[in-house]
Amino acid sequence: MKFNLLDWLNNNRFLDLKLLQWAVPLFLSVTAFVFEFIEHGLEDGFNFGLAFSSETIIFGLMGPIIIGFLIAWLRELVNAEKKAITEVQVLNRELERKVEERTSALEERNMELDQANHELQHLDQMKSEFVSLVSHELRSPLTTLNGGLELAMQNAENMPPLARRTLKAMMGESTRLTQLVQTILDVSRLEAGKLDINIGPVALRPLMEQAAEVILVPTGRPLDWKLSHDLPPVLADEIHLETIIRNLMRNAEKYSPSGTPIQLFACQEGDQVRISIIDHGPGVPKEHQKIIFERFERVNSGESTPSGWGLGLYFARKLILAQHGSIGVISPSWPDKNAPGSEFYLLIPVENSSEV
Repeated sequence: MKFNLLDWLNNNRFLDLKLLQWAVPLFLSVTAFVFEFIEHGLEDGFNFGLAFSSETIIFGLMGPIIIGFLIAWLRELVNAEKKAITEVQVLNRELERKVEERTSALEERNMELDQANHELQHLDQMKSEFVSLVSHELRSPLTTLNGGLELAMQNAENMPPLARRTLKAMMGESTRLTQLVQTILDVSRLEAGKLDINIGPVALRPLMEQAAEVILVPTGRPLDWKLSHDLPPVLADEIHLETIIRNLMRNAEKYSPSGTPIQLFACQEGDQVRISIIDHGPGVPKEHQKIIFERFERVNSGESTPSGWGLGLYFARKLILAQHGSIGVISPSWPDKNAPGSEFYLLIPVENSSEV
């Protein structure tokens, strides 16, 4: 082990460097004088010449003085080290105190955040339960109202034109409100994990044709079908998958000018099937493409914007994720600056996929 004189001097506190500073040079000086006196006095017959004088000055005076200065320098180094160690210890104690204070404050803050998080979760749960309860309670009167309106519509031919138009408008708004209530109920059940998802093989071609027959064909919208002939079955919940596709078709119909075609596309990509619904609408800006699938997010909210609640795409994303698929948007889809269009697509595992 390497010897460190400073450590040795610092550890041996009983050793007084101030005493050594004077004792060692004095001892060396006396020793040198005695040795020179014996050497030149007794051996040379008390002949004290130049050699005696020079050796006495060198070994009896200069040597001890140099040793004294060295010990004094070491003493200053030791004192400086002691002072530095004391200051470091004070700083360490202060740092430990500050760390304890900050740690205690951080623990208190974490407890407050944890409590606030629990309160927010409780409030969110209460909100979901309240919305679900209200929506559930609205279903019964809406069912009665829709039944009455449907019954009245059967005799609408005998009504005056104004009453017939009013009844038709009421029927449309009642249907729209029923869809909103059902969407809210489905979202609440899905978030609570109470929405049943029954995954099995699903044939896409008849499912898409049926959805288009209900949503797009009655509007007279031109349809451009691009479905692969060898589409394999996918693993999904047939009812919920059709709900998603109908929702995307309804959005394409709602947000694109009448008379423009809607392209319905499906093909296999590896162990997934890609379903795309492409319109010629105003498109989705880049800054909105990441948030459009969140709750209550809409691209536009002006007076000319079609009515909506900002829940359809959120519900579609939740539903498709529950079926081990994914959803996305690509915009623009066409080089037309006035009608760049949007492509909303689904990626769904095929029946023999290993992703599920």
